[in-house]
Amino acid sequence: MQAPPRMMKAVLLKGNGGFDQLEYREDIAVPIPMAGEVLIRVGAAGVNNTDINTRTAWYSKAVSEGTTSAGGARGYAEAKSEDSGWTGTAPVFPRVQGADACGRIVAIGAGVDPARIGERVLIEPVFRAPVGWAPYRAIYFGSECDGAFAEFAKAPAIHAHKIVSRLSDVELASFPCAYAAAENMLARAGVGAGETVLVTGASGGVGSAAVQLAKRRGATIIAVASASKASAIAALGATKTVPRDADLVAAVGREAVDAVVDVVGGDAFPQLLEVLRRGGRYVVAGAIAGPKVELDLRTVYLKDLRLIGCTILEPDVFGNLVGYIERGEVKPLIASTHPLNAIVAAQQEFLAKRHTGKIVLVPSA
Repeated sequence: MQAPPRMMKAVLLKGNGGFDQLEYREDIAVPIPMAGEVLIRVGAAGVNNTDINTRTAWYSKAVSEGTTSAGGARGYAEAKSEDSGWTGTAPVFPRVQGADACGRIVAIGAGVDPARIGERVLIEPVFRAPVGWAPYRAIYFGSECDGAFAEFAKAPAIHAHKIVSRLSDVELASFPCAYAAAENMLARAGVGAGETVLVTGASGGVGSAAVQLAKRRGATIIAVASASKASAIAALGATKTVPRDADLVAAVGREAVDAVVDVVGGDAFPQLLEVLRRGGRYVVAGAIAGPKVELDLRTVYLKDLRLIGCTILEPDVFGNLVGYIERGEVKPLIASTHPLNAIVAAQQEFLAKRHTGKIVLVPSA
């Protein structure tokens, strides 16, 4: 295999703010894999909320609004830089973002089997290896270290999962973040066959993945999405679709679902707890409609509810996901693709929230 070049094309995030903080460059040094690491040539990289949230400083506790097109374009002036990273600390700039990656291993660091060169891999985006296996502590690919919005990226070998699939790089790059987040939520909530699950934001990357993965587990799915996307969500396995501005209690019924998989939050949050059965589970991994919600603790304790937050993947989640993909048990849902130098257009499309599925960047022609 040809040795990687010294320089590459990449997008640098220079700091918090608007689209002007994204700089496409063709003179970025190719990463050098250290001991236990691999270097991959990136075939495709998915766009995620995390990319935009980090750029705009939305994670800062000073921000109370949801992820909007306006906020995503300009950033949040009220944010405080010292807590604007997802870990509650200040991000380090410049940074190559991009947590979703499909590619091939082209170089290895010390201690990695040379036979891995040439492997096609998916990168597990939550790195536990560099920080040890401490509970719920990790490094996020494209956040605390450089990621996949580039022609080349490096990652711990243990988090570069070999995959054998006929799917394209673009299709495979749609899986890592969204499907791993969704599978992690379902696993933490213990969703099983015969249960009823309500999924919010069902047309987005995580939501559409949760519909498929809950269906794979034998659950009945009620999906919350705009009416224009109902047929697409039904095709993924949803039994019923509820418009996102509907009265959920009226549409679904009080105490009608076993688990809620939420990436939306916002004003609808109290209704999500009302539709849960007694002993039900609410699991959350996003808050695109707003991070600050109204919570009546009486609802939680009188109904014996469990509220579960999810970011760090459980150890077996990503390996299981690779198996689902290889066996064809889940399918990719691609909204659009863009060249790497059109990252602003890709993020504008993402923020418009008219798409269904994943938006994917392709680094090289």
